[in-house]
Order: sequence, then structure tokens, then C-alpha cells
Amino acid sequence: MNILVTGAGGFIGGRFARVALEQGWSVRACSRRPDSVPPLQHMGAQCLQGDLADSAFAQRLCMGIDTVVHAAGPSDIWAPAPVLQRDILGATENIVEACLSAHVRRLVYVSTADLYLSGRAREQVREKQIPPRQRSLYGRLRFIAEQRVFGAEAFGLQVVVLRPTRIVGAGAGTGQWLPRLLRLHAKGRLQIVGNGLNRVDFTSANNLCLALLLAVQADDAAQGRAFNISNGAPVPLWDALNYVARQLQLPPIARYQHPAWAHAKALLAEAACRAWPGRPRPVITLGDVARLNEDFTLDITRARHDLGYTAPASLWDGLDEFSQGWKALDTSGKYR
Repeated sequence: MNILVTGAGGFIGGRFARVALEQGWSVRACSRRPDSVPPLQHMGAQCLQGDLADSAFAQRLCMGIDTVVHAAGPSDIWAPAPVLQRDILGATENIVEACLSAHVRRLVYVSTADLYLSGRAREQVREKQIPPRQRSLYGRLRFIAEQRVFGAEAFGLQVVVLRPTRIVGAGAGTGQWLPRLLRLHAKGRLQIVGNGLNRVDFTSANNLCLALLLAVQADDAAQGRAFNISNGAPVPLWDALNYVARQLQLPPIARYQHPAWAHAKALLAEAACRAWPGRPRPVITLGDVARLNEDFTLDITRARHDLGYTAPASLWDGLDEFSQGWKALDTSGKYR
């Protein structure tokens, strides 16, 4: 199989490209960062550097490809709206057009469960339970991008969409949710929002790669459908965060703050950062406050039934892997 993996310089794209190479597939890997792909080249991948916002580049990428796994996306969802528009919607539209022009057989799109977020707790969310309006621009753009992907089915492209949530594992970039929270905690600035009992789903990176393998090889029952992907075993969010803190020999997260106070601080911080030159990232955004306080779990029955998805890796496996990777990258000795 000739497979293209976009976002191969990122957390999930790079990991799945390695998995695809281990399957014996011919892999073409795309990344915007030239320093991120040499390991894949060493394993035998054909690596191309470029921007998916360039439609001509997307066309070249898809020539001679059987299946595309589109895992590219913005490195930080706090990016300005034009950047998010370009990196999510523009890139996806170009990939879809390129797939159709090059007669690619299948497109697997890595979306996000963030498009379910609506400003209130949600449990056992099913794939059809998308709110009328997404809470964030990021979620809204991902939803629109999904519609572009599904629209290509009418022109003969087989499409599968995966919606993971809170991905954990080694290799998470600095803009990912868990590294950001840990850096905040290391500075003594992370507080439990609410009562600390909110239960959430996680997705171990290894489980997401398994789901991608299944989506690439799935039969007709999976075509034209979206699938929630998680470990299927919700746990209290703050228990998971304190588990990582222990692994890194950091003190426990023990201070509490009322959600209303956290919301007010985040609102002011966002307003100040938007007005500040360079638009720096707030320490905690409104979206962060909601994710740190609300229950949020997914129903993965469809993925189990139609993809044969089993989620063999536990959350603790993923957190152990993340912690070991974090320590390996640390040069200060702070987390050893």
C-alpha cells in the first residue's frame, strides 16, 4: 500500500508514520519542519517538506497514493483565527481536492472530540450529538473541515473520520494540553478547578494509532462515518494529573479554586492577550477552564462495532510513556 501521512512532524502524524512503516507499507511523510523527518527517512519513508495551504504542493503529495491519513493541524489552538483557518480548513480542502484529482482510494481524517464541547458537562457523547454551535473557533473549524471531507464521498472518495480526545503519550508537543499544564504546575500556578471529581476520557496515543490502522483497512461498514476514539475508561481528571506529577517527582496539585473565579481570570487574561502586541498565549484560557472542570466522556460503541477497535493500551500506560519521554527530553535534571 502507498500511504501519505500529513503532519508527520507532529505528535500523532509522526507516530503513525512509524507504525505504517512497520506494517511494510510504502510511506510518504509530509511535514512543515525539516528537522522533524530525518528519523522517518532513516526508516525508509519518502519525506517531503511543504505547507498544505499550498494547493500545488498538496497535489504533488497525493500523486501515486492509495490512502491518505490527514493528521496535520495547528500546533496551538490559541493561534490567530486566520492561522487556524489556513491550517485546519484550508489545508483539509486542499487535501480533499488533491485526493480527488489523484484518484486516491481512501482518506482518513484525524479530527477532534472538541467539536462536541458546548459549555456544559457531557457524558457518553455519541457521534451524532454535535451541538448546533461549537464553543470554540477551533472546534467549529474542525466541524466544517469534516463536512468538506464527507462531501468528497459523493465523488467516489472513501472517507473515515476519527474524533479522539485528550491524547496522551510520549512525543506530545509543547503546545499540547498536558505539557502546558505540567509547566504551569512546576511554577506553582496550577489549581484544581471545582471539586476535582470531574470524570473525563483520554486516548492513549498507541490506541489512536491502532484506530488509524483499522480505519485505513476498514470495510464498507466504516465508510462515510465518524468514530469517537478514546480508551473507554473515564477517570477523574485531577487523579490523572496528580499521577503524572508523582511520576515526575513534583508536589501534588492540592489547591482549589471556584470555577466562577477561574472563569473570570481566564476571561480577563484572554482579553489582555488579544490586545497585547504579538498576541501571547494566556496561562489558562476559557477553554482550559471548561476542560479542567467539566465531565466529558465519549461513547465508543460505533468504533468497537464497525472498526473492531479495542483500546488495549490503558491511560496509565500512556501517562507512563509520557512521563518517561518528558524525563528523557529534560536537560535540567528537574524531573529525574
